[in-house]
Amino acid sequence: MLNKNHTYHMVEVSPWPIIGGFSTMIMMIGLIKWFHMYDNSLMLIGTFCTLMVMYQWWRDISREGSFQGLHTLKVTKGLRWGMILFITSEVLFFVSFFWSFYHASLSPSIEIGMTWPPKGIIPFNPIQIPLLNTLILISSGISVTWAHHSLMENNFKQTTQGLMITIILGIYFTMLQGYEYFESPFTMADSVFGSTFFLATGFHGLHVIIGTLFLAICLLRHSMNHLSSSHHFGFEAAAWYWHFVDVVWLFLYISIYWWGS
Repeated sequence: MLNKNHTYHMVEVSPWPIIGGFSTMIMMIGLIKWFHMYDNSLMLIGTFCTLMVMYQWWRDISREGSFQGLHTLKVTKGLRWGMILFITSEVLFFVSFFWSFYHASLSPSIEIGMTWPPKGIIPFNPIQIPLLNTLILISSGISVTWAHHSLMENNFKQTTQGLMITIILGIYFTMLQGYEYFESPFTMADSVFGSTFFLATGFHGLHVIIGTLFLAICLLRHSMNHLSSSHHFGFEAAAWYWHFVDVVWLFLYISIYWWGS
């Protein structure tokens, strides 16, 4: 491999896939144990191990791309297609939630009073916290685009500012959604309305948290000069992911909060 005559990245033997698989299995078994025995100790151990594997695996990938020069143009093209296919799978993931929501809301069954929202359910006011969260995510989409264009223009300061603003807005969104859940007049057990609402918005909230961490890693790497104007796919993937989160929220807001209420 020292004298390779190709542009592909032949991945070396790594312990992280098998260790990550076992740590994820421990975390899921711990989750089941928590549900049935009200003891979350095994889940916390599995979660800690999974986070450690994630950190070390990402560290190795950053080294390969930033210092070892293994992420050539050919390899980067493959990474781009991988990210495109991943986001496509996430889109289809959320399509299933919208399908279940519209199936239940367009033709309400007699069990929920043949009306939507079901009888006894008080939905959220769409022009309060949901509208604020919509403005937050739209603003964060603008700021992450600003950061991306600043990076392509080699403007270190504005890239840092744009990323910091986006991360702060992501954290603010998560705090508001947590407050909304805490004040919710209905629960996930309240008919199909509660199930579809918390499943769709909850998974979106999880994606916001993941996207915020993704961008925070990019900010850390940017501060360490890992990213350049021509070699920054890690940041580009994070920006794609964040725009996907923005667009999904717009559909969630229009469908579940505005039309569905």
